[in-house]
Amino acid sequence: MTETPDLAPEDRKIVTLARSARARNGVPEGAAVRDETGRTYVAGTVALDSLKLSALRTAVAMAVASGAKSLEAAAVVTESDSASEEDRAAVRDLGGPETPVLVAAPDGTVRGTTSAG
Repeated sequence: MTETPDLAPEDRKIVTLARSARARNGVPEGAAVRDETGRTYVAGTVALDSLKLSALRTAVAMAVASGAKSLEAAAVVTESDSASEEDRAAVRDLGGPETPVLVAAPDGTVRGTTSAG
């Protein structure tokens, strides 16, 4: 992974997990979220005939299904330069408008951080 020196270790961890999910599953995006207790949820893009979900929305859904009450941070590894409004809305629904969303390139370089709001 390309180092992003100013990234906190906890944030570096979710970027690494998201990158691993993308590579392992051969999907367009990988994502990870960290809940209020520090637990992480990792997912890749879901592309079935009957169900299509981005990696970030899948990770949020996994957190909700596991009982998370809030999110501390989210990360998505993608070719895109930003997280979609739909992805940020899912993060906002669970974590609130100030929840940081890190967007990283496939090599792990964080392109930017935005709030879910």
